[in-house]
Amino acid sequence: MGDIVSSCLLKDKKHIHFIGIGGSGMFPIVQILKSKGFYITGSDNNETETVKIERAMGIPVYMEQRAENIEGADLIVYTAAIMADNPELIAAKNGKAPAVERSVMLGEVSRAFSKTVGVSGTHGKTTTTAMITQILLDAGIDPSVVLGGKLKSIGGSGRVGNGDVFVCEACEFVDTFLKLHPYVSLILNVDEDHLDYFGSIENIIGSFGKFAMLATGSVIVNGDDENSVKAVEEAKNAGKKIITFGWSENNDYYPADIEYKAGEKSCYTLMKSGEKIAKISLNIPGKHNILNSVAACAAAGEVGATPEDFVTGLGNFYGTKRRFEIVSNESDITVADDYAHNPKELEVTLGMAKELGYNKVWAVFQPFTFSRTKILFDGFVKALSIADRVVMSEIMGSREKNTYNIYSEDLRKKIPGSVVIPEFEKIADYVLENAEKGDLVITLGCGDIYKCADIMKRKISEKKNASK
Repeated sequence: MGDIVSSCLLKDKKHIHFIGIGGSGMFPIVQILKSKGFYITGSDNNETETVKIERAMGIPVYMEQRAENIEGADLIVYTAAIMADNPELIAAKNGKAPAVERSVMLGEVSRAFSKTVGVSGTHGKTTTTAMITQILLDAGIDPSVVLGGKLKSIGGSGRVGNGDVFVCEACEFVDTFLKLHPYVSLILNVDEDHLDYFGSIENIIGSFGKFAMLATGSVIVNGDDENSVKAVEEAKNAGKKIITFGWSENNDYYPADIEYKAGEKSCYTLMKSGEKIAKISLNIPGKHNILNSVAACAAAGEVGATPEDFVTGLGNFYGTKRRFEIVSNESDITVADDYAHNPKELEVTLGMAKELGYNKVWAVFQPFTFSRTKILFDGFVKALSIADRVVMSEIMGSREKNTYNIYSEDLRKKIPGSVVIPEFEKIADYVLENAEKGDLVITLGCGDIYKCADIMKRKISEKKNASK
């Protein structure tokens, strides 16, 4: 690992303050910087498990965001979700200490590693990043990691390693991934999302193309995905090392002899350049996860892992939090939770759920951002209609105001039999009163809809204990 302290942004800095320090994307950066000797403080609006861990690390965390919280800081880092009227952000921008968005800091962190693996794609980033992490850990390669979900083997969403490998999700939102310094640029897929920023699929493809051009080692791309192939044309013409993965034999890496049973362990032979190199067994369901694992093997191989390491690491991988995570199965119904939040992800997740043999599949969906809901409206209607029953909360606006005049009620009118219930407690009551034996209830979205799954779990446990 290089000397992170010598980077331009961090040079002569001692005290770094994080606005929104409890965010899953902030925590791994906090871990890495604290391990390098920086004094860290932070603030947030919610008491979370992450905040508890940070306090246990000796980091002062303020629960009320006030201008005085940033006093003494040499550098302020804030998340993209922080609104412009945040008092700490206003104070930072009026002060002498520089204030940078999280993605800028992540880019500086990536600069310190000679082998940064940036995992990009419209969907599948978290699972694939976690798979790569597990392979490298079991290989004895000591990576630092920034993950969008929680992986049990690293105890959360990130870790600090002692090696020169850094594995991180490379998010395309507002071109965040273009601030990274990747050795490997991995592109899983390129679909429509964040159109409020990009405007068109052509612009999205162009941004992924820029990300491919950043790679100093190799570009790994889904050779069966037309948009992904278009994205790497410039990198290919520039002489970058291009490695393809996919389902077809035309790719460098692909699966063969697939033994796939819905909802059960899947096995396949990993092929590389037409040769059998490993027999892979996966412990998580979904055909899409076979392809994620093939991509993970290709990336891990570029930074030192062997086919034997692929077998061991993937054999020890049991998924990440909020990726088809079973929350409760102690009653007649099963409750799961998933991060899926755009139409393509919903199609994949609900399609897989329908193959698992449950009586009915309930989709409990929280739309995230007004712009995404408006722009991808027809896609949401189509994807959610895969479920047998659909329950929606109100749209979580996050960083946006509802200038789009869009509401969950608009979706309800297009999805037969669907309902809109604003409060999570009432959603839980409605579902538990109407779900039948053998049903699967899956909460979906990238906001805080997971809390609804937790409420259902609690109510199921309370009912069970009351009947004893």
